[in-house]
Amino acid sequence: MSGGPLAGIRIIEVAHVLAGPFCGMILGDLGADVIKVEPPGGDMARNITKQFTGPYNDYFASLNRNKRSIVLDLNTPAGQAEFACLAKTASGLVTNLRPATIRRFGLTYDDLKVHNEKLVCLALTGFGLDGPYADKPAYDYIVQALTGVMALTGDPGTPPTKAGYSAVDNSTGMMGAIGLLSKIIEGKGGQVDVSLFDTMLAQLNYLASGYLNHGIVPQRTAHSAHPYMVPAQVFETADGFLMLFVSIDKFWRKFCEVVGWPERIDDPDFATMNARSENRAAVISNVCALLCTETTAHWVERLGREGLVVSGVETLDRALDGDMAAAREMIVVIPTPDGALRVVGNPIKMGDHPPRYGVPPLLGEHTHEILSTPTATAAK
Repeated sequence: MSGGPLAGIRIIEVAHVLAGPFCGMILGDLGADVIKVEPPGGDMARNITKQFTGPYNDYFASLNRNKRSIVLDLNTPAGQAEFACLAKTASGLVTNLRPATIRRFGLTYDDLKVHNEKLVCLALTGFGLDGPYADKPAYDYIVQALTGVMALTGDPGTPPTKAGYSAVDNSTGMMGAIGLLSKIIEGKGGQVDVSLFDTMLAQLNYLASGYLNHGIVPQRTAHSAHPYMVPAQVFETADGFLMLFVSIDKFWRKFCEVVGWPERIDDPDFATMNARSENRAAVISNVCALLCTETTAHWVERLGREGLVVSGVETLDRALDGDMAAAREMIVVIPTPDGALRVVGNPIKMGDHPPRYGVPPLLGEHTHEILSTPTATAAK
């Protein structure tokens, strides 16, 4: 695996399931040599689902392309000694374990700097390397619950609702990649600490600021409505649903022109963003009554033609099978000896570095290849 802006950078990944493997895959997609260190039983993601393409589990494959796999038992002195030799050759380490386990395996920067003082050690954890919750277990859904995200999601009066995908794990993996690369660019080794909890709180940005500065506790809004901008929510049409986002005043004026509401362009109850927010019920009532008279396709074409921000509400299969995903090369086919493996691609496009997509590794596939090289065995 070669090429890409991160060519020549070796990353060791000691991680399982999602946040850490997603971080490692991002780096591998960009050209890094990512070595996935797995226990004898392998990453548990290899068997989370029952969907396989040949030997490749779909869940595992979606998070582990462009990597090489070795098996080391870090519970043993021999496994830790092998790992220390490997660490001499790396620029970065990604871990996705509880802090106590990281320390037990000797995977902190303080443990490894004796072997490689320029090594950057990224720890992706639930609640950080320190603090009162440091060694508590955490999963994506738990952190959504703890950070207020579930309480904010869904319609008023319904139970707390999680995001429809692994929002916390994915975003933490991305934050980890940013932190790791920043420290590598600095040219100094050290510890990078990124937690699921911190990452989710950081993404609450303007909602958190409203509370921290003015005591405003955000509430759920019906129909996935924006808390401040009106009308910006899901509306029912004659045959389905429509996402309409009228954010600023010029878009309100354009909307009124297109649908034949000239009298509402300068109506003081509707003309400004603040006025529409204060009169949300009246605005939404009028827009609902209008949009339910025609089909989703009608409104998408009519409003979209005039530059308004509008979309149908698609299902996952329609999004993946649609023209936009194909045009953006987001559906990738990876040839394997057992047939084509289809995954979503990397969203980062670089004209001088076309994306590369390698087959996900089999468990321990590269153990001999990597551990038998002189650079990996020099300290033995």
